[in-house]
Amino acid sequence: MNELRDLSDSLRQKVGSGVVILGSARGDKVFLVVSVSKDLTQRVQAGAVIKELAPLVGGGGGGRPDFAQAGGTNPAALDDALAGSPAIVEKLARV
Repeated sequence: MNELRDLSDSLRQKVGSGVVILGSARGDKVFLVVSVSKDLTQRVQAGAVIKELAPLVGGGGGGRPDFAQAGGTNPAALDDALAGSPAIVEKLARV
């Protein structure tokens, strides 16, 4: 989880403005992180995104508007959850 957090911070800085969603599986555990650049937190919040993603991998999580993390127990669902994440961000984005 620490490595995912560090990588998401690094990617968020490189992107400048955007949403970074990363996931990893180890054994029967799933780890997710969502990082949102400060300029976008009024439109989409990391905590809201993670609350939509976590149940897809059999877990739960939470966080701040700019960073959130979750764990789960269904590694087989990780690829589908990540593939569906752009639609979740789009759905939650406030105009």
